Amino acid sequence: MTRYFRAAVILFAFTLLGGTGAFAAKAYFPPPPKPSPAVERAIRSMFGVRMISQAAISPDGEHVAWVESLTGKNGAPSFHSAIYVAHWRSAVAPRRITAGKNGVAASESDLAWSPDSRTLAFFSDAGHPGQHQLYITVLDGTPRQLTHVTGDVSAPEWSPNGKFIAFLYIPNAPRAAGPLAAETRPEGVIRTVTYEQRLAVVEVATGELREISPADMYVYEYDWEPNGTKIIGTAAHGNGDNNWWIAEIYAFNAEHSEAPQPIYQSPLSRQIGDPRCSPDGKLVAFIGGIMSDEISVGGDIYTVPISGGRARDITPGIRATPTSVHWAADSRSIMFSEIVDGRTGIGTVEVESGKVSTLYTGAERIGSGFGPGISLSRDGKIAGIVRQSFSTPPEVWAGPIGKWKQVTHLNSGLHPEWGKAESLHWHTDIGQVQGWLVYPLHYDASKKYGLIVVIHGGPAAANLQGWPTRWAYYDAMSADGFFVLFPNPRGSYGSGEAFTRANVKDFGGGDFRDIMAGVSAATASLPIDPQRVGITGWSYGGYMSMWAVTQTHRFKAAVIGAGLSDWLSYYGENDIDRWMIPYFGASVYDDPAVYAKSAPINFIKNAQTPSLIVVGDSDGECPPPQSFEFWRALVNFHVPSELVVYPNEGHGFAKPADSRDVLLRAVAWFNHYLQR
Repeated sequence: MTRYFRAAVILFAFTLLGGTGAFAAKAYFPPPPKPSPAVERAIRSMFGVRMISQAAISPDGEHVAWVESLTGKNGAPSFHSAIYVAHWRSAVAPRRITAGKNGVAASESDLAWSPDSRTLAFFSDAGHPGQHQLYITVLDGTPRQLTHVTGDVSAPEWSPNGKFIAFLYIPNAPRAAGPLAAETRPEGVIRTVTYEQRLAVVEVATGELREISPADMYVYEYDWEPNGTKIIGTAAHGNGDNNWWIAEIYAFNAEHSEAPQPIYQSPLSRQIGDPRCSPDGKLVAFIGGIMSDEISVGGDIYTVPISGGRARDITPGIRATPTSVHWAADSRSIMFSEIVDGRTGIGTVEVESGKVSTLYTGAERIGSGFGPGISLSRDGKIAGIVRQSFSTPPEVWAGPIGKWKQVTHLNSGLHPEWGKAESLHWHTDIGQVQGWLVYPLHYDASKKYGLIVVIHGGPAAANLQGWPTRWAYYDAMSADGFFVLFPNPRGSYGSGEAFTRANVKDFGGGDFRDIMAGVSAATASLPIDPQRVGITGWSYGGYMSMWAVTQTHRFKAAVIGAGLSDWLSYYGENDIDRWMIPYFGASVYDDPAVYAKSAPINFIKNAQTPSLIVVGDSDGECPPPQSFEFWRALVNFHVPSELVVYPNEGHGFAKPADSRDVLLRAVAWFNHYLQR
């Protein structure tokens, strides 16, 4: 489970208490139309899925532990979670690991195995909802609380000798970490107040806690050196949400506090993710590339001497996007997870020669986060993973690469209430482009259907196969008799770093051409009514939806989630402006023209498409004024439109009721304007 899921837990607890200030009053939401029985069945399959947020194999490869979401009354989504562990080779029932007393549910997450595979560390808010503490337990024992902190905690990792556990800690954090969470509402005299994420180390025997990173530095990711005296991490000074894009690699002394030693500073055009120390202590491997979101890591694989120096790209020209790295025990090769052509896979690369080998590629999504990921045993032979697709809900699997054994059957009662999915390819000026096409439920080739085009966020991300969840409102359209197209245009992961960088200084250019070519490819080969095509997306997908309705009249309806209407005003409104300079080449103050040419608001007079716009009132990534600006312009030009603002919601909606409301409104909007 990531810190972003825990952000939803904390936010949910906050909203139950009624919120604060003027927003404590209940917002006015006229109820959306009642859905069809087919959509209601799809909602049950989407909202009823038991999510698995982490699967961790023990170093000896014998046990796998995982974190699963719990359901509330009537099978509704819950913000509680549970940890289970199983000997994956046997048929013995899994055992629950919990710090909760007398069966009381809690939020429990962030698994870490001890080097000897005997003990699990995890975080739990048992007894103190919203405040997680670090616990450890042997597999047949009672959990023991190690910390008594106040603030946000995440990412525990044992030292190589098993005597210490490091973790990330934001003392006295006013909210959950990360830009997806609802932002603290500004009031009073506005000053820059930074809550830094510290690197902390706790001694297992005594519970003694030390903060080893400076108070003015935000640490994002880290890994222990093999000798256990230092910790290698990515970090930056200043605002944590905003400065991930300029983070550098540092060495922190794990034994006592001292100034961190810089190892590597990446060019501004390339971000850093997933730093991992080689077992021989000589190199640090990391993912380097252009990345639009902290939570969505992808690029080439680089190595840099642990003592500092020049980084070397060991996968130049790879026609895929590595997303995580795992060193082999002999330090001669690296195993990595990847996105390739809309699929996920696992490969290896030899550090010296750069020879890349593919171990596994599948159409399903491997992993539980925003990109594929795996957990490996010490020898790299056994993996623990989460597997899912459009047709199969998430479950835990374990075993040798590509020969996994299914461990859980949490979602065996769920069935897809949407049509089949096929990979679709088409060609544009950049070459081959890929996307996923989901057919209407009960497809009949003799009939004509509408089409909904879904643009993913990012743009450095990808549409991958995965079981639809409550956030994927657009998937319900298949149940209601529509084709749904998920394109991966230039700027996406999956076709190499050059492809991902191809929309730099060109938002709304080549990426838009790729999307429109995908629409043409789908409508040319399938019984799709060209007068019943709609578009939707969230974040970058919301921006592209705004852009699309100002560039073409081909779309007859749009549902725009957390969009960006004016890059110039957005630069000063959002909380993460540093992501923009690598894409636009300069700040908006230095080169406003490059921003203006891609701003939908500058072409608003062309818009005729009826548009439903939705946004959270506490969204720091795509602030509500961007949605207001676009909506007001549509109203001015008498374009049918509606704006819905959700109280106490950030960029990622936390409340299931709000997710359902968005889904129902989207379905109703498309059905009304794309009438059969």
